[in-house]
Amino acid sequence: MIDNGEGARLGAEAARRLARTGRYAFEPGLTDAEFSRIERECGFEFADDHRSFLAAGLPVNIPPEDGQTWSRPWPDWRSGDSDSLREQLAWPVEGVLLDVEHHTFWYEGWGERPVDATAARETARHHLAEAPVLVPVYAHRFLPAGRGSFGHPVLSMWQTDIIYYGLDLSDYMHQEFDDARGEIDESWNPQATVPFWRDLL
Repeated sequence: MIDNGEGARLGAEAARRLARTGRYAFEPGLTDAEFSRIERECGFEFADDHRSFLAAGLPVNIPPEDGQTWSRPWPDWRSGDSDSLREQLAWPVEGVLLDVEHHTFWYEGWGERPVDATAARETARHHLAEAPVLVPVYAHRFLPAGRGSFGHPVLSMWQTDIIYYGLDLSDYMHQEFDDARGEIDESWNPQATVPFWRDLL
């Protein structure tokens, strides 16, 4: 998709929707220099709506109240260490590999499955290196990477159990965080756009 400003609009709308919930504080958005550093160090490019969302303001993980476990569902793109960010980026692939090795999952497009579980895992890893990169939005919710693209559905990834969590980034903010959301009606029909991952839905 060529972005005529729609990706920027969609990302800014997603940021406004999240801010209206009052659930999170925000730091100033990522700068162009920060985007360049992150993309260089992590080896991907943000989709245009995801970039616009993070440029509008960076959601801050809130420290827990007494007795609660510390949770960091928002990726710390600004000051998080590279290893931690790479682990978050690897989550979708590692989840598939876990199901290949321990739960007999096999994607038919990969050809015949090796009998040995370790060999099957390594064959799957080789094929998954060709799958589009998915970028964490929040916890195990992901968007496809890719400069010049926007409007992808947000996917919830738990190994090979993958479901839609929003028609796009703006709808996702409504579905995940808006207490006033209603029942999803029949017209809610997201369509995944990226190879391999869409086949797991």
